Parts: sequence; structure tokens; C-alpha cells
Amino acid sequence: MFKKILVVLLVILIIIQFIHPARNISKAEQPNNISKAYSVPDSVRTILNKACMDCHSNNTRYLWYFKIQPVDWWLTHHVNDGKEELNFDEYLNRPIRYQYNKLEDAEKEVKEGDMPLDSYTWIHKDAILSEQEKKTFINWAESVRSEIKAKYPPDSLKRPRRPQQKP
Repeated sequence: MFKKILVVLLVILIIIQFIHPARNISKAEQPNNISKAYSVPDSVRTILNKACMDCHSNNTRYLWYFKIQPVDWWLTHHVNDGKEELNFDEYLNRPIRYQYNKLEDAEKEVKEGDMPLDSYTWIHKDAILSEQEKKTFINWAESVRSEIKAKYPPDSLKRPRRPQQKP
């Protein structure tokens, strides 16, 4: 009985190797990329490319382990969650409030060491940010937020208050 279960599991494992989700690859120009409206110095672009863009853009670098199921499904889900949270290639498609607050959130995540995720840096050792790189990213994000703040009224940047739930 145990052998039959193992054989069935092996067959399933082999079959799923041929089922892959759509790739997050866009060869087209990204007209809504953050760099189209705000300055992104080369030092920041380097940080974004090595530590952020695989999950927070429309272009993911696919390495060998994406060819293995169910790892590919898990990673694709991870990428989709990252893009839903913040997508630098669709940044300008979002309301100014979103743009302002997402950069604030990104600053906080980087400052606290929550981004890039540990699960990403296990394999991508180059994505581990030094203290100087963190400062560079945070200073850039603050400067973009200052630029936004100078252009728009303060009430347009605040997160809407959520109605309080009654106990």
C-alpha cells in the first residue's frame, strides 16, 4: 500500500512539472514607472534592481529554481503579492495618496529590515542591503515624498480614516 502511495505521489510530482503559471515578464516600455515622474539616481536604481524589482515590478528575473514545481507556484504567488502591495512599474497609475504612502511604507520596511524579505535574501545574497544602501534608499524615498508634498495639498496625501467598528 505504501509503495502505491509513493508511486502516485511521484506521478503527480512529475505531472505538475509541466504546469507553470504565466511569467511576470514585460518587454514593453513601462510608461508608468516611478522613474518617469521622479528622479531615480543610479545608486537607487542599483538597489531597486538587486533587492526590489523581482517582486515589485512587471519584470521578474527567473532563475533555475522557478522550473521546479511546486516551488514555481509558491514564488509566483509571492511575486503577485509583492506587485499587489507595490509595483514600481505601475506606480504612476495609482492615486497620489497611494504613491506618497507606499513610499513611506517602503522606507519603514527597509529601515526595520523587513524588506527585502528573508526568504528572498536566503537565495539572493546580493539583495541584502548594507546600512549605507538602506540610508541611500530611505533618503531617496524621503526626497520623492517631499517632492510630492510640495506639489499637492496635505489633505490629498493623508490616508482616509477608517470607520471605527462598534463593539
